[in-house]
Amino acid sequence: MKHRRLEVFLEFLFFGLVMGITEDLIALKFATGEPLTWKIILIVFLVALPFAIIGELIVDRVRWWRKIRRTFQKHVSSVKSSRK
Repeated sequence: MKHRRLEVFLEFLFFGLVMGITEDLIALKFATGEPLTWKIILIVFLVALPFAIIGELIVDRVRWWRKIRRTFQKHVSSVKSSRK
């Protein structure tokens, strides 16, 4: 089971990295008009890498959203009970 989980993690990490690099390169090209060099592509890769990793480790984890939802529901129920 762990092997499959790692495989899915790496697939989404790769896809997130490719999308992040593509998005940043398009933004740089339109915003600056500068030609894209290998140095710029390397910098964009280094900037996109931590965001792709953070996105996979924190944001895309279902358990994380469940914890937020539980906390929010507890807060809402305590507010409702205090209004009565």
